[in-house]
Amino acid sequence: MKQILKKAYPISSNENYSALEILQYVVLICFVLYFGRTLFIPLSFSILISFILFPVCKWLEKKGFTKSLAISISLSSVVVLLGILIYVPVVQLNQFSQEWEPFRNKLLETVNQISIYITQRFEISREDQLYFFKNSINSSGSGALSFLQNAVYSFSETFFYLLIIPVFSALLLYHRQILANVLYQIFPPERKETIREILTETIHAYYNFIKGMLLVYLIVGILNSIGLAIVGVPHPVLFGFIASILTFIPYVGILISSLLPIAVSWITFNSIWYPLGVIIVFSIVQILEAYVIFPFAVGSRLKINTLVIIIMITAGGILWGAAGMILFIPFTSIAKLIADRTEGLKTLSILLGDGESKKLKS
Repeated sequence: MKQILKKAYPISSNENYSALEILQYVVLICFVLYFGRTLFIPLSFSILISFILFPVCKWLEKKGFTKSLAISISLSSVVVLLGILIYVPVVQLNQFSQEWEPFRNKLLETVNQISIYITQRFEISREDQLYFFKNSINSSGSGALSFLQNAVYSFSETFFYLLIIPVFSALLLYHRQILANVLYQIFPPERKETIREILTETIHAYYNFIKGMLLVYLIVGILNSIGLAIVGVPHPVLFGFIASILTFIPYVGILISSLLPIAVSWITFNSIWYPLGVIIVFSIVQILEAYVIFPFAVGSRLKINTLVIIIMITAGGILWGAAGMILFIPFTSIAKLIADRTEGLKTLSILLGDGESKKLKS
C-alpha cells in the first residue's frame, strides 16, 4: 500500500528519478500538449487570467460584492483592455488606408524605376519581365490558396479562443475553492500546507511574469523609438510604442504596426531607404526582444535562468506556436516551484534556477 501511495503522490516522495524516466515523462507530456492544444491553450490562458484576477476578486468580495459580481467586474476590465488593444491596430489600418493612394503611386513609381534599371543593366525587356511575373503569379496560386486556408483557420481558432477563454476564466474563479479542495484531496494530508504554499507562490509568480512583460514592452518601445529617430522617421515615439504594445499580438501585431511608419517615411522622404530602415529597426528589436530582453526581464523576476527561458520559448513555439512562446514561461515557473519542494526533483530545481539562492546560502 505504501508503494502505491508513493507512486500516486510523487510530491512527497524522496525517490530520485532516472534520466530515462524523466525523458519518458517529457515525451509523454509533449505528446499530450501537442495533440490537446485546442483545449489546453485556451485553458492555460484562462488559468493565467484567473490567477491574475484572483486578488482583485478577493478584494472586491471583501468590500461586499458578491462572488459573481466581483468576477464580472474583473473580467469586464480585461475585456476593455483587450478591446483597446484591438482598437489600436484598427485605427492604424484606417490611417493607413487614407495614405493608400499616394503610397500606391509611390509603389508603382518604384516598380517602374526597378523595371527600367533591370532593362538597362541586364538587357531584359519589359515584356519579358511582365511574362516572368505573370508565370510567377500563376505558379504561386496554389500557395496563395493554402495561405488563405491557413489564415481562415487561424482566424476561426482565434475567434473560438476569444469566446471560450472568458468562460473558462469565470468558471475557474467561481469554483476556485472546489478546485483547491480537489488538490488537497489528491495529495496526503501532511502535504496540504505545501500545496497551499505552491498555489500562493504560483499567483505571485504570475504577477512577476506580468511585471516582467510590462518591462519588456517598455524597453522595446524605447528601443523602437530610438531606432526610428536615428532613421529619421516622423513621430518616432508614437510609432515606437504602438509597435511595442502590438507585439502582444504575435507576428500580426508587428506587421500592422510597421505599415504606417513605412508608408509615412516613404511618402515624406521620397526614398526607399527610409522604409528599409524602419524594417531593419523593427527586425533587430524583435530579435533582441525574443532572445535577450524577454529572457532577461522575465527570467530574472521568475528566478529562472536565461538558457531555460530561451529553450522553453523555442519549445513553446514548436508545440503551441505563438501562444506557447508566452505560456511556457509561467509553466516553467510552476514546475520550478514544485521541484523546489520535492526531494526527488532537486536536480530539476537546480537546472531551472538562476543560482541566486545557492549563492546567497554560500
